[in-house]
Amino acid sequence: MTTDTRASALEVLRTLVGRPDADFHEGQYEAIETLVDQRRRALVVQRTGWGKSAVYFVATLLLRRQGAGPTILVSPLLALMRDQVAAAARAGVRAVSINSSNAHEWADVLRKLQADEVDVLLVSPERLNNPSFRDEQLPALIRRVGLLVVDEAHCISDWGHDFRPDYRRLRDLIAEMPDGVPVLATTATANSRVVTDVAAQLDHRVGAGASAGISTTGVPTGANTEVVTIRGPLARASLRLGVLRLPDSKARLAWLLSHLAELPGSGIIYTLTVAGAEDTARLLREAGHAVRAYTGQTDTGEREESEGMLKNNEVKALVATSALGMGFDKPDLGFVLHLGAPSSPVAYYQQVGRAGRATENADVLLLPGLEDEAIWQYFATASMPSQRKAEAVLGALRDAAGAPLSTPALEARVDLRRTPLELLLKVLDVDGAVRRVKGGWVATGQPWVYDSERYERIAAERVAEQRSMIEYERTTGCRMEFLQRALDDDTAVPCGRCDTCAAPWYPADVDEGAAATAAQSLDRVGVAIEPRAQWPTGVASLGIDVRGNIPVGQRLSTGRALARLTDLGWGGPLRDVFAPQATDAPASAAMLAACVRVLADWDWDERPTAIVSMPSRRHPLLIDSVARALSGAGRLPWLGSLDHANGGPTGTPGGNSAYRLANVWERFAVGPELTEGLEPLAGRPVLLIDDSADSRWTLTVAGRLLRQQGVSAVLPFTLALKS
Repeated sequence: MTTDTRASALEVLRTLVGRPDADFHEGQYEAIETLVDQRRRALVVQRTGWGKSAVYFVATLLLRRQGAGPTILVSPLLALMRDQVAAAARAGVRAVSINSSNAHEWADVLRKLQADEVDVLLVSPERLNNPSFRDEQLPALIRRVGLLVVDEAHCISDWGHDFRPDYRRLRDLIAEMPDGVPVLATTATANSRVVTDVAAQLDHRVGAGASAGISTTGVPTGANTEVVTIRGPLARASLRLGVLRLPDSKARLAWLLSHLAELPGSGIIYTLTVAGAEDTARLLREAGHAVRAYTGQTDTGEREESEGMLKNNEVKALVATSALGMGFDKPDLGFVLHLGAPSSPVAYYQQVGRAGRATENADVLLLPGLEDEAIWQYFATASMPSQRKAEAVLGALRDAAGAPLSTPALEARVDLRRTPLELLLKVLDVDGAVRRVKGGWVATGQPWVYDSERYERIAAERVAEQRSMIEYERTTGCRMEFLQRALDDDTAVPCGRCDTCAAPWYPADVDEGAAATAAQSLDRVGVAIEPRAQWPTGVASLGIDVRGNIPVGQRLSTGRALARLTDLGWGGPLRDVFAPQATDAPASAAMLAACVRVLADWDWDERPTAIVSMPSRRHPLLIDSVARALSGAGRLPWLGSLDHANGGPTGTPGGNSAYRLANVWERFAVGPELTEGLEPLAGRPVLLIDDSADSRWTLTVAGRLLRQQGVSAVLPFTLALKS
């Protein structure tokens, strides 16, 4: 049987890759045999480009020939799904997907599944908890499933660099599958801790009281759930690694302007933030380079178009966040460059693995930034649920007495923004404390205890990973060997190619013209502050009697901020000003001059006739300095500040819209002196100055007060835009 399986598998592989002389890489056939002949569970940890997808596509076709049902392939990213569907078609595998971008196709997909016209169904881990899919389609699929594949399986593990709570549901899915159904988990980025954790989660015994024996398919059951781990060397011989430390963002962008054209072929330029990707792409396009920004905020259609342009070498590069990551497949990708370092060597290995998959040479260069550690810290803490917030969510659901609460309804009851609330609900869901149903969320009534020890361990591991990334930047040893050892690859030896094994292969000089262009781009000022148009859902439950649209006569006009806190240029100086430990002080002369430039470039419908400022506990000197500077430069009278009322704003920064509005509602007032100054300005616009804008509810409430005093428009101006 094994000989027949190998011959059949080789035939499918050659069809898949389009080469009549193709043969298996070491470990590929062993994985296929484990799944097809032994019907066991396998964890495959192999370098990017090794051919993990070939394993599950070949195994799928062989199992289907034996009468097995379709494969369920759990895949984390839309870009990855698109590549997998295309690759499946080349192998003659009928693959379809159900995801957030193709709702119009779901009915047709379900029809094909019922007609047994699907070999592979690709779903996201989040889809597994969609109530209609989970309750109506998934049970029938589980009864028929021929193979379960978990792609990018490090996402299962708390210790993985891209842990996703929804992946933890797979443990329960595996436990529900019939005897004799093989399971394959694949990843290129798993150290020993992650491998052990993933293998343990795959190793669920099937059914209570199940005993070893023979299933209806003739395959041993019960005893065959032990996971077979197939792990190969992770060295990437095609990659030439390097690290170039430059003093600041201006120098990094100037280097990129000077040398992007010299990098081989087309590639990816990674940044740590959305603003960084958009700013860098704009700068490069203005200098004549064919590039596109690619982030989590990019429209789905535009993302697909950009992926295609990169694959067809119609652009030099995509300037991307980690949204372009796992599974994106361009075999001849010539380079990967990072403006700012990922937070761990494991994450870095995953991203640079996009390059050189089918070429002998590809260049990988890291340009770390001074701001990297602050960005790492933000993302590390943002993903950790707090005990207080978790208990608030559970309390709100219990108070609903079994009636489902939608996420917006929960937002009005707990002080959490939408994204962290959704993440927390996923964590509570996979822990069994809540359940998603039609109409929202309910508490299950199962006891739940906040696992503080677990989160402390994960936080400590994140810190260790960050230190390891800094060590990678500074190492005098082989860089590829360092990355392999970070992934616990004991086959690691010096690569002989990187900038420490050989010599720096990249130029370090910066063209003077490029430096001037980068400086000019980074000095760009002025970001729009869009006015709020609707009151937040559920705010009436907090004692505020407003709902629906904000009346036009009470709204702000579109405003301006000097810059976003995440911007590559003025973002740096602003982050210093707003750092928790920073002392309040007047803005620097350079910053004030930049504010004046924002005013000069502002294309308002009608010039403001006066300035009003916001009262501030944290930054009174900062706000006053900006108001005085703009008053003098614009020849606008500064009428003074609004007053605090009822004790001033309450609460802490952050939280969702309903609570943030409640924190500032009726907390400001127009004092007698300001009232007197505004009286002559009835029907005229005013400029409203604050230190920063985040949720924009402070500005919205203040603007409403000023509109009620008779001014025709309120144009907000802040130094920083935080989101």
